[in-house]
Amino acid sequence: MRKKELTAWERLSLARSATRPTALDYIENIFDDFIELHGDRFSKDDLATVCGIGTIDEKSFTIIAQQKGRNTKENIERNFGMPNPESYRKGIRMMKQAEKFGRPIITFVDTKGAYPGIEAEEKGQGEAIAKSMFEMSNLKVPVIVVVIGEGSSGGALAISIGNKILMLENAVYSILSPEGYASILWKDSSRAKEACEKMKLTASDLYEFNIIDTIIKEPVGGAEKDLPKVSDNIKKEILKALTELENKKEEELIEERYQKFRKIGNYIQK
Repeated sequence: MRKKELTAWERLSLARSATRPTALDYIENIFDDFIELHGDRFSKDDLATVCGIGTIDEKSFTIIAQQKGRNTKENIERNFGMPNPESYRKGIRMMKQAEKFGRPIITFVDTKGAYPGIEAEEKGQGEAIAKSMFEMSNLKVPVIVVVIGEGSSGGALAISIGNKILMLENAVYSILSPEGYASILWKDSSRAKEACEKMKLTASDLYEFNIIDTIIKEPVGGAEKDLPKVSDNIKKEILKALTELENKKEEELIEERYQKFRKIGNYIQK
C-alpha cells in the first residue's frame, strides 16, 4: 500500500509526539557501547544534553545529543529538552576532546529551542550558542548531524554545523517554532498550522533546498513503530557518511563545512 503523503503540520505533530524515540533510545540501539561524560567544567551538568563516547564496530565516536524526557518527571529533569548555557559548554568540551583524539563527532538534534529563562540569559545563553557554532565550524574531525525530532531555533543550530546533515523523515528543522513564526508575522499564534506549511521545515523541503544531505525513512505512524529498524537505518547512514569524510584532509573538512552553510539561502535572480 502506498504511504500517504503527510502535511507539514502532521509531520510536526509526529516530531513532537510524546512516544517518539529520544536521543538515548537511538544511542542505545545504534552504538555497541556508550560511556556518558558529565559537566562543563565551569558551572554544572545540564541534563538537557547528553554527551559521551560510543563505538560502532570498534570505531569510537564522540556523541552530543539533545535529550527530552519520556514522562513528566524526566521532562522536568531534562528541562523539556531545552538546553541551558551549560549544555553548550559541555558540548564544546566534548568537541575539543574529540578533536584531540581524532574521533568523529555525531550530534543528535531534538529541541524546541534553547531555554529562554532569565538565569540562562544571565549565564550567557547567546554567547554559549555562538561559541558552539564557532568551534564546530573549525573542527578538524568529521561532524555528522542527525535531526531526530524538533530542530528549532539557535538551540538546534548550535550543534548542527556539520559536514553531513541527516534527517528523519518526520523530523522538522526551522528557525523557530510555527507558533513563534505566527506570533511574529501575524500576531496570532493560533495560525501555527498555516505557518507550518509556509516555513518549509520538513525533510523533503530541506533536501530540495540542499540544506540537508539525506532523508532517513520512517514507518507509517512514526519512528516509534519500529525503533530497531529506524536505528539501523540511521547507523547505516552514519557509516556511509563517515566513509565519505574520514579520508579527507583537515583543511578540506573545515572548508567543506564552511561552504555548506555559506551556500544556504543563495538564489539566482532572473
